[in-house]
Amino acid sequence: MRGSEKDAQYREFVVARADALRRFGYLLTGGDWHRAEDAVQVALTKLYVVWTRAAGMNTDAYVRRILINVIGEERRRAWFRRERAVRTLPERSSRPDTGDVRVTVLSALTRLPARQRAAVVLRFWEDRSIEETAEIMKCSAGTVKSQTARGLQTLRGLLADTESMRAEGAATT
Repeated sequence: MRGSEKDAQYREFVVARADALRRFGYLLTGGDWHRAEDAVQVALTKLYVVWTRAAGMNTDAYVRRILINVIGEERRRAWFRRERAVRTLPERSSRPDTGDVRVTVLSALTRLPARQRAAVVLRFWEDRSIEETAEIMKCSAGTVKSQTARGLQTLRGLLADTESMRAEGAATT
């Protein structure tokens, strides 16, 4: 297949399928048109790279599989787990920002098992990568991930307990 013929067939496919792919992406992203558009663009770019090979198979199914993978890869990225777009901004806390929160978090940290505490502190206080943390802790990256996840889960529980005790104390006074 010559280059110009390849490009013409690809353009024809994109014109015919782009809207359907955007709608599919919209559903996969949970209703985010912007992320869907970005994912479709990435998927179509990846399809173009292998167009001569993909043209002989079910191209629509193939590009949908690429789109699913692109969105899955995006969800695994660290920035995706940290950042969430919201329609309205949350209300600011009416409490003044005091050192109470820092003391509460530090107190909860001391109640974590040593390896979990080390993983959480290295990853979030010192902003170390998984690889740097693994090197420092002399363990595998998988161990860092599991220790961090368990530590964060325990920390969330401890902080929720502290917050509920605070709320009970405020209700009785």
